[in-house]
Amino acid sequence: MWFKHLHLYHIHDMKLLSPEQTAVALSEHAAKPLGNADARRIGWTAPAGRLSGGQLLHTLKNDGHRLISALRQERMLPAAVVAEEVADQIAEIEANEGRKVTRKEKTALKEQVTEELLPRAFVRSQKIDLWWDTERQLIGVNTSSRSRAEDALDLLRETLGSLKVTPLSTQTLPIRAMTTWLGDPASRPADLQIGDSVVLKAKGDDGVLRGRQVDLDCDEMQQLLESGRQASQMAMAIEGQLSFIMHDDLALKSLRFGDALIEEADHADDGDDALARLETDFVLMAGSLRDSVARLIEWLGGENQQEPAAKEASND
Repeated sequence: MWFKHLHLYHIHDMKLLSPEQTAVALSEHAAKPLGNADARRIGWTAPAGRLSGGQLLHTLKNDGHRLISALRQERMLPAAVVAEEVADQIAEIEANEGRKVTRKEKTALKEQVTEELLPRAFVRSQKIDLWWDTERQLIGVNTSSRSRAEDALDLLRETLGSLKVTPLSTQTLPIRAMTTWLGDPASRPADLQIGDSVVLKAKGDDGVLRGRQVDLDCDEMQQLLESGRQASQMAMAIEGQLSFIMHDDLALKSLRFGDALIEEADHADDGDDALARLETDFVLMAGSLRDSVARLIEWLGGENQQEPAAKEASND
């Protein structure tokens, strides 16, 4: 269950429900199988899987960490398949009735074909894990897509009745910090290690340059920075904790936890118990994420106190 990606959000002015109250709320919005007419659906699922007894919430009471998982299901009905079937039906109508099908009829045919084909479409399921640090008022969503992260937060908002969050923002913009660290090794924090991949963005319309498995301290890289390019993505590591690619929106992707943490998890005596395995992994992962995010925020000058308007909704 080790996270691969992380979109970070700050929680504002929230009255925290107890674990028991939260578990009840989650159960009321648990994932259900897609109905024949449903194109997509999202609900809560057990983070540890089917063998965990259906437990929807995992908490580390002494540390304030919570773990929940959303299951997003979507029927895969390619537009080309619908278009082909609609075209066949239009051709048949025009041949049999000797007339052109109107635009209104075409729209109705498309809706009808979609409704008929949808129950036979394949279902794609995606599990989206959320790490909730109740002490630091942070939520981290394990998905590569910002829109998928927002889907999970919308579900949490509906579940809790109200949730006010904004994407985590720092005093120093990530693109500015990454560019500075890349161009000036002396400016790098002591525990920061530069990786071997970067995306450089030009200020004008000159596109982007991507470098992989390259020496980021080479002379050519310095020349590109001197020409005005900025680092919009960069591989880095926090020594002994976590390596990742930081994006200019503060998304952390391609997470890789320290070898010592993974070895400690592998050596834990949890047998074939899926729940015990998840609890072990979560303890180690949550601690590493809290420390790593706190350190990263510090390197970026602390949180931005002038947050943009937070998204909020209520079921009241």
